Amino acid sequence: MIGPDDTQVELLWLEGQIERWIRFGRLSGERLIDRRRRIVGFAPGAVFAFVRWRSGDYGTVESRITIMRAVGPRAAFTTVPLVAPGAELLLDIAGWPKVQAVLAAIDTVELTGVRPEDAAPDHWRHVHSRILVGLAPRTYNRMRHRAWRLRQGMGL
Repeated sequence: MIGPDDTQVELLWLEGQIERWIRFGRLSGERLIDRRRRIVGFAPGAVFAFVRWRSGDYGTVESRITIMRAVGPRAAFTTVPLVAPGAELLLDIAGWPKVQAVLAAIDTVELTGVRPEDAAPDHWRHVHSRILVGLAPRTYNRMRHRAWRLRQGMGL
């Protein structure tokens, strides 16, 4: 069940035409609209990746990945298409080669044994900045993750 304070994302899957899916994130709820459409919810503070891809008559028209953090009531947010009310943006990349680079960065985080939604939000900002200018992002590792978790515990 999607809660009243949850961030809602509308997903759609029309094979080979329009594909919108969640790459990672902990769902707080889900509502099926029909066999191709559903709405998923994320509790405030949850980090998730939303991928949008669309094809036209001559190939890919849109490919985009957005990593964001769900916000609570009265918190500032950025509006994002198909995301209600919006979220805090950590990464927003368009263009298939760059989207592939982000997907590879997500895979790298998973290889360390850390769930991408548990990685430091600053890492996703770093990945955004590096890929945007054509540079490879630094690898996220257990040591960086441990340092971030320690900073969280100290309230920094």
